[in-house]
Amino acid sequence: MFAKVIIDQDAKALDREFEYIVPHDLQVSVGERVLVPFGVRLLQGFVVGLSEKCEYDEKKLKEISQKIEDFAVIKPEMLQLMFYMADKLHLKLASCLRLFLPAEMRTDKVKELVVRYVFLAENFQMPSNRAKKQLEIVQFLQKNGRQKFSDISAQFGYAPLSALVKNGTVVVENEQINRNPEIDVVQNAQHKLTALQQRAVDTICENKTYLLHGVTGSGKTEVYMHLIERQLAAGKTALMLVPEISLTPQVVSNFKARFGGQVALIHSGLSAGERFDEWKRIFFGQARVVVGARSAIFSPIENLGIIIIDEEHDQSYVSESNPRYDTRDIAQFRQKYNNCTLVLGSATPSIESYAKAIDGEFTLVEMPERVNGMDMPKIQIIDMLMELRHGNNNIFSLPLIFELKDIVEKKKQAMIFINRRGFSSFQRCRQCGYVAKCSDCDVSLVYHRFENRLKCHYCGKRYHALDVCPSCGSRDIKQGAIGTERVVEELHKMFPDVPVLRMDNDTTSQKNGHRKILNEFRNCKPGILVGTQMIAKGHDFEDVLLVGIVDADQSLYQADFRSIERTFQLITQVAGRAGRSGTQGKVILQTYSPRHYVYRFATNYDYKGFFKKETNLRKVTKFPPYARIVRILFSHENEKTVADECKACYNKIKQIKDASPEEFVYLDVMKAPLNKIKNKFRYQIMMRFALSKADQLEKQVFDCIDQKCKSSVFFEINPNNLS
Repeated sequence: MFAKVIIDQDAKALDREFEYIVPHDLQVSVGERVLVPFGVRLLQGFVVGLSEKCEYDEKKLKEISQKIEDFAVIKPEMLQLMFYMADKLHLKLASCLRLFLPAEMRTDKVKELVVRYVFLAENFQMPSNRAKKQLEIVQFLQKNGRQKFSDISAQFGYAPLSALVKNGTVVVENEQINRNPEIDVVQNAQHKLTALQQRAVDTICENKTYLLHGVTGSGKTEVYMHLIERQLAAGKTALMLVPEISLTPQVVSNFKARFGGQVALIHSGLSAGERFDEWKRIFFGQARVVVGARSAIFSPIENLGIIIIDEEHDQSYVSESNPRYDTRDIAQFRQKYNNCTLVLGSATPSIESYAKAIDGEFTLVEMPERVNGMDMPKIQIIDMLMELRHGNNNIFSLPLIFELKDIVEKKKQAMIFINRRGFSSFQRCRQCGYVAKCSDCDVSLVYHRFENRLKCHYCGKRYHALDVCPSCGSRDIKQGAIGTERVVEELHKMFPDVPVLRMDNDTTSQKNGHRKILNEFRNCKPGILVGTQMIAKGHDFEDVLLVGIVDADQSLYQADFRSIERTFQLITQVAGRAGRSGTQGKVILQTYSPRHYVYRFATNYDYKGFFKKETNLRKVTKFPPYARIVRILFSHENEKTVADECKACYNKIKQIKDASPEEFVYLDVMKAPLNKIKNKFRYQIMMRFALSKADQLEKQVFDCIDQKCKSSVFFEINPNNLS
């Protein structure tokens, strides 16, 4: 018997199947992890095929050394997904396989948690009075029953306990313990569905893809739970994805209350042990409902009846580091493989998804009203230029200050949204213009006043804050655009007795950080929560009556064709946090561009009007969903190397463009907007294809890329972030 093995090494030269002999005394199945000799080393590998015939000279083949587990860790569906991702997304085979296992499991840094217990044997003999410690142990176990080995050893000594075990008086028993994620489960009564919710549940009944377009507060989560209940009753399983880890505790709390121990949780905030134990529960069918963030799409759950992607428009569903993939593409593969239902839910669907629904590729289900019957919060636009002209230099407009005071007096809650962490976006010398930049990345450093440090938000490096300009010696240092720290500081000055909480990547880096902040805010009345896009979606606080958007223009003028779409989505999502109970909510939106058309559509919650306007622009300019963007990103420590290799590949691609000038809409080569990250220079080739020949042109481009080049090469299809 011969086995095809993929070596678990992320190297271009090893990105293929290697053949090994299966020893006669070893039973191997497809999907198992094995140790194989490779050169002078023993490396881990995955068995992806078995055959009776050998494709190479058998005399040159080596034998598999041993198995790592006694079961196949990669299931058949995941093997098919690996080949799909490698072909469609141009990824290495090993890179795909690594997504399917907990990282610590691959590196043998995590094992099952086994606890040893001791108890008295049935026909035990009492020790003699001379063995006082042994006698004390037996008497203690007679009184208290089964105990942990470690506790008894610590209390009475290891030697007397071992002696009792050796002579058969005490029995040792090993028990595997599941490390369960800490979740606050609040029992809520099952809500009676509204007419719109019931219509949605009744409509979503076939094994196809649905786009559930429901306004914020329309009760999409309750619809999801009813759909899952139906699948569980039919003997199926369910996969529920949310975009942010910050949303996961709230969703899991609701799901645990409804489905109990059937729920497993998967996201990057778990400890290694928790992630491993949850993965095993899913793998062996002990959990039938999986809830998690992006990585949960690779859960080894079988017999899927439904996949739900909540807030499907969110950019966190796209992996921007290697391996690069779009969660929605993976979900569609799994939906077809399992012949199950796929539900994409959002109050602000992506332009691409809504276009597919309009064209009939997806089935559109709409929920245009809130479950509480209230109108959507009124959004008031504040022109910050006018505030400046009237003498207000504060970061808060006068209307926002007035509304915040009203919230505090009524002992209610407010959320303040600013999608920038830190105190200020940069430090700059007013005299010579020097800006503090990261030595390893082509970006300015963000000032964090709490630590009095400058930080790079790309590589994590830290530097001393500027007191004196290192270029000219001036002490006249200017702060850049405000971040969450600055907003919190100003609010503390205005309301010294009111709890002001901050929620961003800096305050939630510790384990359960999201949950602690959200629980604390829930109990603060009055209270103010300041945060980045973590607070913009999914959260349901009944006493939040005010949302302040401090800098609505931040995402508007980014060099990305999706910048206007993202601005509309963020405004709509964060506005939806207000007025979710029986009281009308209000939103104060501060902008320096009050006449931009995106604000007209956002203040009226007019998604369809915005969609029509945006798609007209994209049709004319040939951007998705009416074309396909492909970016090839080259990265290397030596700038000349990466520039030369990128240019050489560009010249090959230009020949393809010259042969199909009508379908090959755009081609250019350039430095990446962020030219250096983590000491690696980045160059890119950008291209756009007409949809009619996109697959064909994409394959031609991929085939002409020199796989032997020194640079790391990444492919992105319709990239989520063009920077």
